[in-house]
Amino acid sequence: MKKLHVITRILLAVAVLSMLAAYKLPMWEIHLWAPQYPEGLNMKIWLDHLSGDFDIINGLNHYIGMALIKEEMFPEFTYMGYVLGFLIFMGMLPVIIGRRVFLLIFVALLFIAGGLGLWDFYRWGHDYGHNLDPKAAISVPGMTYDPPIIGYKNLLNFTAYSGPDKGGWILIIAGAITVALFAWELWRFRKNRRKDNGIAACCTLLGAVLLLPGCENGPQPIAFGKDSCAECNMTLVDKRFGAEFITGKGKVFKFDDVNCMVEFIKREPHVSDSSAKRFIVAFNEGGALTESDSLVFIKHKGLRTPMRSQVAAFRDKASAQATLDDLGEGGVFLTWEDVMNAFPAP
Repeated sequence: MKKLHVITRILLAVAVLSMLAAYKLPMWEIHLWAPQYPEGLNMKIWLDHLSGDFDIINGLNHYIGMALIKEEMFPEFTYMGYVLGFLIFMGMLPVIIGRRVFLLIFVALLFIAGGLGLWDFYRWGHDYGHNLDPKAAISVPGMTYDPPIIGYKNLLNFTAYSGPDKGGWILIIAGAITVALFAWELWRFRKNRRKDNGIAACCTLLGAVLLLPGCENGPQPIAFGKDSCAECNMTLVDKRFGAEFITGKGKVFKFDDVNCMVEFIKREPHVSDSSAKRFIVAFNEGGALTESDSLVFIKHKGLRTPMRSQVAAFRDKASAQATLDDLGEGGVFLTWEDVMNAFPAP
């Protein structure tokens, strides 16, 4: 018997029909932050057009020789709506017919569509970031500007983020539900056969790898003026300072000063497991977050930090030294281990 369970058909119908929302919501987003743009620049990619600050981004990219971003450079806009419509149609077939083979076909199509979509975005980004005008005003030998496929990336003085937007998340969740339903159907019909059990496990793993690429624990941009410190409850306002702690399970805690994060970690040692991540705001980079182990720290009594840690972080030693020179004598360099030891447990 290979008929789908009625619960599978109902849940699958809800998941597939929810994909219709992608026609009215942005699919992907790209954010850029820099000292001169602390609030960030945003570009959204829809099924058939672009929106956001891509005109400003074009003006900036012109100086480094990158091509203008315009809708004409995306031929995908002419057929992506039809592709989504075809996927929705194929997703409703197992709901209507109720046969497991049609659910298998739909799962395979989701994998193919997701893989081709990521490859197409990578291909565009590689071409966009490599083909530069040799006569550009700013030229850095050997430098390329490929945007990240998913996640964060530093490009000169900009921090770039790329990831799914509302419409994209709806498709990812619908795909994950579909894969989970298919795995459950395999398990339901396995009849204690180890082979079927292995197939279900493989399908679940493939769903996690191919349909949920955005689950990596990366830093969340700090909303200065809105976010509160998890330790002292003060609002984060100074873009030269700040920190973020992400547990191994992905829970995010934000802090207005590095000593607040250190005291939090020492008081709550269970959150500081081997997969936890620590990010610190670099002093002169407009609020951009960088992993603590790759930063250089200084301590100087002249640094007016939010909670009097007198510690600032820098991406390189030259920037740190320049700030020490401006502050005068009395400062020292620190490693992250030094910072952890500088503040006792509360």
